Amino acid sequence: PDIISYSATISACEKGGQWQQALLLFESITMQSIEPDVVSYNAVISACEKAGEWQQALALFKAMCDTRLHPRNVITYNAAISACEKGVQWELALTLFEAMLEANIERDVISYNAAISACEKGGQWTQALILFAMLRVADVAPNVISHNAAISACEKGGQWQHAISLFEAMIEDVDRDVISYSAAINACQRGGQWQQALLLMEEMTRATIDAGVICYCAAMNACGKASQLQLVLTLMEEISKQALVQILLGGSSHLITGTSGTI
Repeated sequence: PDIISYSATISACEKGGQWQQALLLFESITMQSIEPDVVSYNAVISACEKAGEWQQALALFKAMCDTRLHPRNVITYNAAISACEKGVQWELALTLFEAMLEANIERDVISYNAAISACEKGGQWTQALILFAMLRVADVAPNVISHNAAISACEKGGQWQHAISLFEAMIEDVDRDVISYSAAINACQRGGQWQQALLLMEEMTRATIDAGVICYCAAMNACGKASQLQLVLTLMEEISKQALVQILLGGSSHLITGTSGTI
């Protein structure tokens, strides 16, 4: 087999979630004195990143850089930045994000999303908002993932006003999903904004988006902190009805996250 065959097989393993097999195939390339190309590197780095093997992914990225024989492209950097996100290495993620400019590689929405998510997981809400603003300045169209990551960053940073402002601005770009609502409701819960949390729950119903357990729990916590016990009981009754319906329908997966996405 030649490098094209190996690259195609490694890519198939990556898409199938078989990171260990992808790594074994990649290692066998060098054992047979075949020079790996950018496609094979990208595929094995992505396979490790998607499996949460961020250290292995970054080791492969470094090895690729050390050879200086293979031109990295946007796919290479996106996979490496996503690996940093998985490992909560937000500073390294930003270093790689900046390095893309030095390498004359145009950053796309996936690059921005990965960097924003890395900052979100690292508790760097200010940096996440800076990246979100940079995305617009760069004339890159944000998608629902961009918005959700920025809202989640504000939620985790206790910035409920910023979270709600971003949530409300979403309508100009994309449709909100259950993750958008969940992040916004959690932000309200953290900020003690029980009335706003309930308004968002009502809005979900009007938008025909099923509120999962996470949304209900956040709303109940918000009401509980404000001593709105009757509202807590009402929400508990609603989620119990949902659970019964799901059992009767023979499924429970949507109850956790809603029908429009995963948390």
